[in-house]
Amino acid sequence: MTYLPANGQRDTKPHMPKVISPPRAQYLRDDVIRGGMDLLLFAHRSHLRHSDEELAALGLGRAHHRCLYFVGRQPDLSVSELLGLLGVTKQSLGRVLSPLVERDLIRQKTGDKDRRQRLLSLSPAGELLEHKLFAGLHDNMSRAYAASGEEAVHGYWTMMQNLMTDEAQRQFAAFHAIGAPRNPC
Repeated sequence: MTYLPANGQRDTKPHMPKVISPPRAQYLRDDVIRGGMDLLLFAHRSHLRHSDEELAALGLGRAHHRCLYFVGRQPDLSVSELLGLLGVTKQSLGRVLSPLVERDLIRQKTGDKDRRQRLLSLSPAGELLEHKLFAGLHDNMSRAYAASGEEAVHGYWTMMQNLMTDEAQRQFAAFHAIGAPRNPC
């Protein structure tokens, strides 16, 4: 690996210490692929650290955060849609969803068309918590996007989508309403 200064930085952009880049034209080597995995794991941990601390103070964790995030992104999300997005069992979701409902962070209502359906939305307290958690994530993503530049952000979106299974890509497209119906499951 070589150490290079981040490309395209101007005085108006946040500065990163040094960016480690793989050797040119050798991005398919095992050590570079393993380095990419290292990047994913270290970045994920660092990116979520502030949210993890906020949630831990409330006796909640990342699984609760994921529920709050997806329900906040799609109000009136059905329980079955949330199960599909999270890729967990009903039992696992129940363990995570119950405390959020009990604390009045998520509200459930019966579906209009199907009375068996449970639709989820954030309560005002849930919205406040989700916005507080997202503010830190937004600032971090915004800083990283600005430091990396538009081309790198497009590359990041492309690479992340190529890491997904076909099913996850379909869910992502549906979630972003790109030529697909709302149902992300």
